[in-house]
Amino acid sequence: MTSSKEIIDISPLISSSIAVFPGDTPFQEEFLMEMSSGDNLTLSKITSTVHLGAHADAPSHYSSSGASIEKRLLSTYMGKAQVIEVNCPRNSRIRIADIAHVNILASRILFKTKSFPNPDCWNSDFVALSEELINYLARNKCILVGIDTPSIDPADDKLLESHNAVFKHDMAILEGIVLDHVDVGLYELIALPLKMAGADASPVRAVLVKQEKN
Repeated sequence: MTSSKEIIDISPLISSSIAVFPGDTPFQEEFLMEMSSGDNLTLSKITSTVHLGAHADAPSHYSSSGASIEKRLLSTYMGKAQVIEVNCPRNSRIRIADIAHVNILASRILFKTKSFPNPDCWNSDFVALSEELINYLARNKCILVGIDTPSIDPADDKLLESHNAVFKHDMAILEGIVLDHVDVGLYELIALPLKMAGADASPVRAVLVKQEKN
């Protein structure tokens, strides 16, 4: 019996069209040299928020005593992950009751809400997580939570109850992933943040690896 691995990209395309939180810095690329203009190579620079597309929040983003992204354990962002789909009203938080029918089978949980369907079009009424859910996942030995929206807290929330619960349990956060083409189930997650000194987040190239036996 042989096995093959299917790699599923769960990262949105990064371009000047991608939506960011209102007031945050949009992605822009500027070409300093271009072979099409006669230069010997193509060279560009970018300006952007670090909370771009699929990204990992650092604890320093939501706590004054939190670590910046380069100090986080890489092993947290790679390993067994479980995709869970929920059907929650827009502008709501996912509660324990919403996943009561699901057995937690991995230490990294990714929520498929389908409430932020177009990464290039901002909508503020996306589904978020709740403090009670984070506490429940922590009791189930989860080390990372991910979601297919820009944030694990609502867009207009200032108290950040879910971020603060994550900090209390020293969990990791993965936001902005794309799961509309992903079935529920178990995968291997790879979503490594960049080693940026002092950064409060980092974009990631997030993928799920599905083991298939033939």
